Amino acid sequence: MSFSSHYLRCEGRELHYTEWGAEHDEVVIAWHGLARTCRDMDDIAAQLSQRYRVICPDTIGRGLSQWSPRPDEEYQLSFYGRLAVSLVDQLGISQCHWLGTSMGGAIGLHVAAGALRGRIRRLVMNDIGPELAAPAVARIRSYAGNPDAFDTVTELEAYFRTVYKPYGWLSDAQWRRLAETSVRRLPDGRVTPHYDPAMVRQFIVHPNDYDQWPAWDSLELPVLVLRGVDSDLLLPEAADAMRSRGPRAVVATIDGCGHAPALNTPEQFALVERFLAGE
Repeated sequence: MSFSSHYLRCEGRELHYTEWGAEHDEVVIAWHGLARTCRDMDDIAAQLSQRYRVICPDTIGRGLSQWSPRPDEEYQLSFYGRLAVSLVDQLGISQCHWLGTSMGGAIGLHVAAGALRGRIRRLVMNDIGPELAAPAVARIRSYAGNPDAFDTVTELEAYFRTVYKPYGWLSDAQWRRLAETSVRRLPDGRVTPHYDPAMVRQFIVHPNDYDQWPAWDSLELPVLVLRGVDSDLLLPEAADAMRSRGPRAVVATIDGCGHAPALNTPEQFALVERFLAGE
């Protein structure tokens, strides 16, 4: 199954997104993680596109979307939520499901409790909750805020295989695709990950941005939480609380990975498909 590539002006910024299964009526918004791009969703989008229209955006400052000229104001959940509302409105999407990895799940929670309340039918949060474990945030900031640069794409791929080892199993072809869809070339000819390093200022300027328990407790829709068994971001006690309060999520633990499951195996496909189908 192939996809098409598109650009839209949202809140004054150009957003890039891929679209899969355009012939279907039912829609899934699939949103990537903090320092990643929409192409991380290729495998799950291809699977879901047998039944759903799947929209996979690049967040502002990532991938092929515009970088923000006002990073302290725009690299935060409230602005990402405004981008999401503009995107679905312009695409004529009245209702949808939401599948978000890490930051993408936090955006989904933010809009499901706010501007898109009643329009998101089911929410899948991939290794993210209404609170973040501080050591994991520090780990992510350590590599994302000052990305390394390399002479070759092969070296960049080796770096990704190390820093994203917690994703779990990826085939050699999937690692190569991850590298090739996550690369930009610097003026000196070296290569580096394809995002604006200023996006980590979210954690400095908006330190409580990911504290979303009030939003969680207000949700009134089915929620599936996927948690990597070794995740250092979504801790077991937070996942347990997500089971017992608010929408009382279904929590599924994914063996063989940490933060965050890559959504690229038949077992992970099946969990998401069954949930979206209401099973």
